[in-house]
Amino acid sequence: MHACDVRTLTDADRARWEVLWNGYREFYRSPPDPAVTELTWQRFHDPREPVFALGAFVEGQLQGIVHYIFHRSCWTAGPYCYLQDLFTAPDFRGGGIGRKLIEAVYTAAEEAGASRVYWLTHETNTAAMGLYDQVAERTGFVQYRRLLP
Repeated sequence: MHACDVRTLTDADRARWEVLWNGYREFYRSPPDPAVTELTWQRFHDPREPVFALGAFVEGQLQGIVHYIFHRSCWTAGPYCYLQDLFTAPDFRGGGIGRKLIEAVYTAAEEAGASRVYWLTHETNTAAMGLYDQVAERTGFVQYRRLLP
């Protein structure tokens, strides 16, 4: 178990965040778009945006990231929290960083009055699903998607 501190990312964390972000994109075989990367980083620091980023720091070094978004729901008065991206540096996987980042999102969601935190993963991401099955309920819902031009 890696001892780590989880906190909001700051401008000083940008370079290492981008390394992890690019690693996450590579994991899902989705080449990073520099313009979208810049926009995403700016959104994390814009108080008008419901988009947030936390980092897990081991001995002061950023080794894991999580991004989450609050949005309205037609089913509840309060928001839902979508945990969009979770990534841990390969050398630090299996050491509890992912769990700590998820728990930090749970805390942020509770503080925001959200009634649920949810996320998606690819069906082949069995290592991550081992953790997810411990910290959340698998709902059985299937995602459908149509990309638009």
